[in-house]
Amino acid sequence: MDKARPLWDTPLQFVFACISYAVGLGNVWRFPYLCQMYGGGSFLVPYLIMLIVEGMPLLYLELAVGQRMRQGSIGAWRTISPYLGGVGVASVVVSFFLSMYYNVVNAWAFWYLFHSFQDPLPWSVCPLNSNHTGYDEECEKASSTQYFWYRKTLNISPSIQESGPVQWEPALCLILAWLLVYLCILRGTESTGKVVYFTALLPYCVLIIYLVRGLTLHGATNGLVYMFTPKVEQLANPKAWINAATQIFFSLGLGFGSLIAFASYNEPSNNCQKHAVIVSLINSSTSIFASVVTFSIYGFKATFNYESCLKKVILLLTNAFDLEDGFLTASNLEQVKGYLASANPSKYSEVLPQIKNCSLESELETAVQGTGLAFIVYTEAIKNMEVSQLWSVLYFFMLLMLGIGSMLGNTAAILTPLTDSKLISSYLPKEAISGLVCLINCAIGMVFTTKAGNYWFDIFNDYAATLSLLLIVLVETIAVCYLYGLRRFENDLKAMMGHTLNWYWKIMWAGVSPLIIISLLLFYLSDYIITGTLQYQAWDASQDAWP
Repeated sequence: MDKARPLWDTPLQFVFACISYAVGLGNVWRFPYLCQMYGGGSFLVPYLIMLIVEGMPLLYLELAVGQRMRQGSIGAWRTISPYLGGVGVASVVVSFFLSMYYNVVNAWAFWYLFHSFQDPLPWSVCPLNSNHTGYDEECEKASSTQYFWYRKTLNISPSIQESGPVQWEPALCLILAWLLVYLCILRGTESTGKVVYFTALLPYCVLIIYLVRGLTLHGATNGLVYMFTPKVEQLANPKAWINAATQIFFSLGLGFGSLIAFASYNEPSNNCQKHAVIVSLINSSTSIFASVVTFSIYGFKATFNYESCLKKVILLLTNAFDLEDGFLTASNLEQVKGYLASANPSKYSEVLPQIKNCSLESELETAVQGTGLAFIVYTEAIKNMEVSQLWSVLYFFMLLMLGIGSMLGNTAAILTPLTDSKLISSYLPKEAISGLVCLINCAIGMVFTTKAGNYWFDIFNDYAATLSLLLIVLVETIAVCYLYGLRRFENDLKAMMGHTLNWYWKIMWAGVSPLIIISLLLFYLSDYIITGTLQYQAWDASQDAWP
C-alpha cells in the first residue's frame, strides 16, 4: 500500500465528505415527487426495503474496494483484474458527463440567490408590457414564477434546434460556479476536507429553519396529511418498487467512482462497514425529512391557491348577481351556486364559463419534480411568505451548498485517477490538473447556457448516466464476488478491520443486489426501446405550457 498517500484528518471528515456527496438535490426535488406519485407514506415500504437489500450493500462494497486498493476507480479495478481497467474509465467518463451539466444547477442557484435581495422579489409580479398599459401577455397566461424561470432565467427557445448564442448572464453564473468548485478542490483532501463540514451541515440548518417556518404556515397540515396518508394499493404497482430502487441507487451516488476515491484516502484500518451504514441511513433520513419540509410548503401553496380561487369565484358571483358583501362565503358557496342556477338559469349559464372549479385535492395532486419543483413551486410559495427575501436567500443558499457538495464528489471521481497516474502527475501539479478539468467542463457546459440549454440539460439528466451506472455497478459486484473472489475479499476486509464479514453482506453481494440491478437494467432498456427516440418537453410561449 502507498504509505505516502494523502489521508483524511479524521474518520469523521471522511463521513462528512460522503454525506455531502450523497445528500444532494435528488433528496430535495426527487424523493418528495416519488412520495406524491406512489402512495405517500406507503412508498416508504419499498424505499426502506431497497435501502437494506441494495443501497447499504453496494455502498459498503464501493467503500471497501476504495479503502483496500487505496487508488482511484481506474487503479482500483485494474488491481482487482487487469481486464477491469475499463470499468474505472467508464466511471470517470460518466462522472465527467455528470459534472458537465450538474454544475449548471449551481449556476441557476447563484442567479436566483443574487435576485433574492430585491424587493419585491422579481418573480413575485409580472413585468409591464412594452407600452406600459398592462402586464406582459406571456406572463399573464402562465404565472410570474414560470415567466421568471422560462423567460428571464433560461430565455428558452421553442425547440432544441433553435439554440442561439451563449447568454452572458447564465454563462457568468456558470463560470462563478466552476470557480467555487475549483477553490474547494484545489489542494485535494486538504481543502475538500475543510469544505465538507460546511456543505454537509449547512443544508440541515436551513432545512430545520424551513421546517419550523413550514409548520407554522397556513395550510401546512393539509400537505403533511396528504404525504403521510398511505395508499396501500400502490404497493402492488411495480413502478413504485422500480422507482424506489432507482432512487436509492442514484441518491447514494453509486458507480461514479466518487465513493471509491473518497475511501482511498482512509487509513487501512478504518471501519468502513460502520460508515456505510451511517451514510446510507443519514441519506435516506434526509430524504424523508426534506419531504416533510416540502409537503408543508406544498400544503401552504395548495391552500393559498385554493382559497384565492374561492375568493375569485365569490367576487364574480357577488358582482354578477348583486349579492350583499359578505353574504357569500366558502362554507355556503356550493349551496348558493345551486340556488342561483335554479333561480336564474339564463344569467347563471352566462357566468358559468368564468367560474373555476376550486379543489384543494387537485392542487395537492399537482406533482412536480426537478427544476420545476426547485425553481417554480418553491418560489411560488416563497413569494407569498412574510419577509420573502430572507426565505429566498436561505433556500437558494441551501440549494447551492447541496449542489457544491455533490460536485466535490463528482470531481474527486475524475481527479483521483488522474493524480494517481504517474504519467500525468509527473508533468502537471495537482492544482493544474484540477484547473484543467474545471476549465474543460466549464467550456463544454456553456451549451447549457444557450436558449436551448434546458432541453440539453433534460436530455443529459434522463439519458447520460442511467444505463451506464447500472452496468458499471453490476460489473463491479460480479468482479468482486466472482473474479477477485468473495472469500479472498472477505480475508482482505478481516485483515484491514479485524472482524469477519457478516453473512448479510455476502448474500446481498453474491445474489440479491446483482439481481435487482439486472431487473432495473431490463426495465430501463425496454423503456428506452418502447419510447424510441430521445424525448424532451418544449415550452410553448403562445400557450405558456408544455405541449
